[in-house]
Amino acid sequence: MFSTREPWDWLSLHWLLPETFAGYVWENKEALYLLPLIPVFILVRLILISGKRKKLSIALPEKELKWRPETLLRHIPPALLAIVFALLTVALARPQKTTEQVEQWTEGIDIMLAIDISESMEGMDFKPNRLEAAKKVALDFVNGRFRDRIGLVIFSGEAYSLCPLTTDYDLLTSLIKEINYNQIQANGTAIGSAIAVATNRMRESNSKSKVLIVLSDGENNAGNIDPITAAEIARTYDVKLYAIAIGREGRVPYPGGMFGQARYYDNMLDETTLRRIAEIGGGRFFRASDNKALEEVFSLIDQYEKVEIKETRYTDTVDYYHIYLMWAIAIFLVWLFLKSTFVSNALLD
Repeated sequence: MFSTREPWDWLSLHWLLPETFAGYVWENKEALYLLPLIPVFILVRLILISGKRKKLSIALPEKELKWRPETLLRHIPPALLAIVFALLTVALARPQKTTEQVEQWTEGIDIMLAIDISESMEGMDFKPNRLEAAKKVALDFVNGRFRDRIGLVIFSGEAYSLCPLTTDYDLLTSLIKEINYNQIQANGTAIGSAIAVATNRMRESNSKSKVLIVLSDGENNAGNIDPITAAEIARTYDVKLYAIAIGREGRVPYPGGMFGQARYYDNMLDETTLRRIAEIGGGRFFRASDNKALEEVFSLIDQYEKVEIKETRYTDTVDYYHIYLMWAIAIFLVWLFLKSTFVSNALLD
């Protein structure tokens, strides 16, 4: 494909500048190895001319062989011919410029995040507390996804779908930041209800991969469906389930004590049930006892559920050999004219 838009664009000296050549790729790069032969051609010609001068010095008086400035003109035709050969070599090497456009795409997967916002998530064994730590890793997780649809469920004594599956990550980010303990008034921890609500959001999904991540620090003690049954229902809809137990068992500090002091409660964590629902859901169970461990858990899940990003490459190649072919033809015509004039008269040698 040619790049010139006007018939006479090729006459621009821009095509002969070093920076123009620097931007080329060469289809037949081997042809450029012919360029060093051109100086050899010039050298051989000078040697032949020198031999002719010696013969003329014998046949003609010395005054007839006296050098004159116009004798320099005799070098113009061979110089032009050398330029023609150089331009033909460049054209033969086929200079090109290539632009490449890469289009990335993926079908994406559907992911629901179910986050416990019960009172126990105020536990300060995480910095600043469990809920804020969970929100931070959830935000990082969302920001690391590519074209996946992500939804959000929050739960305590009840489960509530805060955001349906969406690729509007800005909306999802703002909703995660606004999560607080007061969004659901019912006390308790309804893990089974959270799984059921999240599954309901994904049951009509046509995605090849559906993932549910449940994050909780307690035991199921509320809701109208137990976690095992909910996990089995999720499995019938091909939902892979990851369960994350956050926090440590035993005495855990909570805010709200007298004189700004922390109060302590015995935290109860049903690790057995969380392990079982992950097993039923074909995912994995994780235990996170501090901020770093929680970040590592979400990082692992992020790696497990990465989809293959496919690429489509569009290449646009522009040929420029015709520019140098036209220059070669033009200079060759000049050479044809000059070689029949006094400029190439051998007697001026």
